[in-house]
Amino acid sequence: MSKSREAGRDENAGAGIFCIKKEYFMRWVKQTVGYWCEDIEQGSCLGNGVCAAILDTGICRHPDLKGAVLEFKDFTGRSPDLYDDSGHGTHVSGILAGRGVVSSGFYAGMAPEAELLVGKVLDHEGNGNVENVLKGIEWVKKCQEQYNVRILNISVGTQPDLGERQKKLFLDGVEDLWDRGIVVVVSAGNYGPGKGTVAVPGSSRKVITVGVPDTELPAVSRRKSRVNYSGRGPTGSCVVKPDVFAPGTGIISCNARYGKPGQHPYTMKTGTSMATPVVSGAIACLLSKYPDMSNVEVKLRLRESCVKSPGTEAGWGMLNVKNLMRA
Repeated sequence: MSKSREAGRDENAGAGIFCIKKEYFMRWVKQTVGYWCEDIEQGSCLGNGVCAAILDTGICRHPDLKGAVLEFKDFTGRSPDLYDDSGHGTHVSGILAGRGVVSSGFYAGMAPEAELLVGKVLDHEGNGNVENVLKGIEWVKKCQEQYNVRILNISVGTQPDLGERQKKLFLDGVEDLWDRGIVVVVSAGNYGPGKGTVAVPGSSRKVITVGVPDTELPAVSRRKSRVNYSGRGPTGSCVVKPDVFAPGTGIISCNARYGKPGQHPYTMKTGTSMATPVVSGAIACLLSKYPDMSNVEVKLRLRESCVKSPGTEAGWGMLNVKNLMRA
């Protein structure tokens, strides 16, 4: 069990980050997925009233996430306080619901008014076991009514050599949450692009699986070649996956080490782990506009609103928020 192996080197966003042209990164992500629609620009549908659960490496006390966390629980230890000794979970949380406080909104997440329920199920290296993830899933079930949890983001996938019994337990767990009405959004994993490389639980027929298209990196990247790492279907049951695609390469979000000497507020990471909260955040915006939508209706709406583009032929297409929010 891991965060599906990062697809590229994580880069701490050093002093030069603030000289980067503003059309890139979170603004570039938002432009790519058609984020700037009337509902978003009016500020009326930014995830307000929506609670999203995240099972990952934890979350730190970053200024951009202040006030966003309703409850935190550590399944790898016994700490009652917010912490993230990996940084992965904080980065994911920032993409989904970061307020953008330090950057005056520039690096705000997709749904900056959403609230979070965060379970730490992975260790400082981003590794863990199915048992801890299942404990996290049970916790989300218990909290569902109390916090009106509408979304579960799992930017976590199993390694290919995991036993079949463990994979089945994981699949059963996420599908049980789906059956309880929660929109479960998971990453396709970074073991692609060969056929049958979608990581569990992204192979589930029910949940929404997010991949990254084969795309050019933003021009500021040190790498110039096309990126080709996202897990691909079909699954063992001949299910086409991923369902939806979103940017996940070179994404800048909250740095869990911010506050320590020499650390800046934002950092760069790459992987389907980063694309998943882009979709979860878009769904939070949708549910803030249509709070009575069921998870099945959300999935159908998402499928109908995607836009086919190069590198997304394996699924429905690229996420498009404007189409998603359209009445």
